[in-house]
This record gives sequence, structure tokens and C-alpha cells, in this order.
Amino acid sequence: MKRKILLVLIVIIVLCVGIVLAFSMSPTKEIDDVTITTTQKPVILITIDSLMFEPLQQIMKEGKAPAFSFLIERGQLYPEVVSSYPTMSVTIDSTLITGTYADQHKIPGLIWFKEDENRIVSYGSGLREIWNNGVKNVARDSIIHLNESHLSKDVQTIHEEIANLGLSSASINGLLYRGNEKQKLNVPKLISIANLLPKEIEVDGPKLLSLGSLSQYNPENDRHKFAWKRMGVNNQFTVNELTFLLKENKLPAFTLAYLPDVDKLVHKNGPDDLKGIEKVDQALQDLLNSFSSWEEAIQKVTWIVHGDSGQSLVNKDKNVALIKLNELLNEYSVWERNKENAQLAIAINERSAYIYVNDTKVERSEIIQKLKEDERVGFIAWKEGDKNVVISPESNKELTFSPNGPYEDGYNQSWHVGRWGFINLRFGDK
Repeated sequence: MKRKILLVLIVIIVLCVGIVLAFSMSPTKEIDDVTITTTQKPVILITIDSLMFEPLQQIMKEGKAPAFSFLIERGQLYPEVVSSYPTMSVTIDSTLITGTYADQHKIPGLIWFKEDENRIVSYGSGLREIWNNGVKNVARDSIIHLNESHLSKDVQTIHEEIANLGLSSASINGLLYRGNEKQKLNVPKLISIANLLPKEIEVDGPKLLSLGSLSQYNPENDRHKFAWKRMGVNNQFTVNELTFLLKENKLPAFTLAYLPDVDKLVHKNGPDDLKGIEKVDQALQDLLNSFSSWEEAIQKVTWIVHGDSGQSLVNKDKNVALIKLNELLNEYSVWERNKENAQLAIAINERSAYIYVNDTKVERSEIIQKLKEDERVGFIAWKEGDKNVVISPESNKELTFSPNGPYEDGYNQSWHVGRWGFINLRFGDK
């Protein structure tokens, strides 16, 4: 009897391993035939999700970030850099690769309502949101539609501009990657069998496109792209791909490499977490160690290392921290996949939300008044013509502003400011 039970357990384990492999594995792309045009000193831009200056300072003081310390000592540090707004990674990344804000590149957040298609667009958030929006919809929005149709064709990405100069570029684990080259994404079999994504996907990308289990060059990276390692969207996969390009002498003029692991730990442990920075420093050490010395690394390559945005401390008590907009606005119908003619559509983006009023009979002022009833709401903003209006539950006064006026900010941008002047609003990161 025990032998039969053991045999059944072995069969179950083998089946589970097979399913995991089928869910995670995909072919490795050949790099030998790829012709790269580069420059004398190529640029590597490393984006570290949720890297913040204060905890970075702390861990350097403790001597646990030798790579960061080396780069700062040999280079220049700009701690006053501010994220574009809204501070959702996909929107910031769109700004980063296009040099434009959301009003031009048209990616307003991680989740938003596409009015011309009457549906919620989601690029992946919490498991509940992914399930509510449909796993297939989220997969296709993030992998296919984000770059191919959602990112505005009226703006150029840095990959497109570099290609127009006759040079090559690479994107490693960047979710935003649009370029001028036709690239094939290889979808793991189980994902295509489940009809979450087509078996093969052709996209417009840079000369070299690496994206977890969907596109990989380093044949030794297979063990870093399992499902429990986020299908390859992790620090080690990115480092291995980049060191492979260096080893094969295939480093193009510009490479964008994304290191995502800090964000997960900061979300879990709060903005003062140091473990994630210590781990990402190790990733930087591995990259610098690809050269005969760290000095050679900075002589041969221009390194730009930056964080995309900050994080705010959120109360762990959900009864205190969680604003339930559906309950606050419960007298209105809210868009769901089985309720597409609802009066409102709510797109939750971490600590912020977009509320779309789809029923012409619903007055915007009604919604604003309802939202003001919850004092935890930091601010409410909307647009009236060419003017932006902001109000807080703490005040009945409105702040209005629009560009090209008599007042100038620290970034040499000029503004018109409404007669009520500035009020005390609580602006937060994602």
C-alpha cells in the first residue's frame, strides 16, 4: 500500500514538474547572426524599480553597497530627480523611452478605461484585479497591445530614434520596448494551449529584445525563467542576458536593462527596506565583474543607474488604509465585464484611481461631493477645458492651474494659477 502511495506521489510530482516546465520554457534565440552597430562608448541605462535615495544612503553608510558607492564616487549623483506623474511604473517607463508625458504617449496608468472599446485595460496588478479583468485580457494588453497600439504612434521611442541614426539598441526585461525591428516572441506551450497568448507573436522592437521567457538569448538562463521566478522578469535573468551580450561582443549603442526585484520587497516591507537594495547592488557587482576590472567597466561603457519612482508607507490595517470606492459610490452602477453599460468605470492604480463618468445624466459634482466625504482622500482632480481643477476634502477652495502663465516652477515651466492660490494637498507616490 505504501509503495502504491509513493508511486502515485512520484507521478503527481512528475506531472507538476512537467506542467511548470510547459508553462515556463520557450526556445532560446540565436544571437550569432545578429549584426550590431554600436559606438565607441555604448550606454547602458539600468532602471531599478522603486529605488529611493534615503535607503540607498543608509545602506552605503553600512558598507553594504560597494557597486553603488563605486559608481557614485566615479560619476555624478542627482538625488533631486523627480518621477513623472502619475507614478505608476508603466507610465513612467513610457515617459522614459519617449521623453513625453502621459498626455502625449497616452499610457495613463497601470489600469485605465479605454472608452472607444468600452473596457478596462490592465497591464497586471494584484491577483484579484487580474482575475476580474480576465487573465487573457491582461496578458494580451501587457504583451501585445501596450507597445503595438496603446503607446501613441505620434511619439517616438528612444529605440526608434537610435535606429533612425543607423545604430542598434537593446531592451532587457523592459515592458516598454517599441522599435523598428520585427521581433518574434516565443510563447511557452501551456500558455498558448490555454489561449492566453498566441503561439508566436511578432512585435516591433529594438535590434535585441529580451523579455523573460518570451525572448531570451543566453542559453544558461533557463533556470531563471520559471513561473515562480516571474517568468524571467527578475534581476538575475536581466543580469545574465546583459553579461551574455558583453561576452559575445554584441553590446549595441544603447541598452535599457530593467531590474524589478526591489519593488517587490518595498511593497512587502515598506519604503525603508534595505534588503532589496543590497540584492540589486549584487546585481550591479555581477555586471561590473564582467570586465577585467571595475575601472575598465566605466572606461568602456557609460553607465546610467536610476530609480523609477518612490514608495509611500501604507498603514497595514486595511480598515484604515483601504478606501473602498465601490462602497463610497454605491448608488451608481460600476463597470464590470458582465456589466458593461454601467454609469461609472473605476480604474484602481495603487494609491490613486481614475473614475470615468459614462452616464451623461450623472453630474460630476455629485461624484466629487461623494468622494469628499472620505477625509482619507488626498485630493480630487479633473479637467475643465484647458484648465485643471484640484480640490481636497480638507477645504472647499479649488486650485486651478494651466500651462503658459506668469508663474514659473523649478523646472522652467510657466503656469497660470487660480485665484485661490495653492492649498495644502497631500501628493504621494504609487
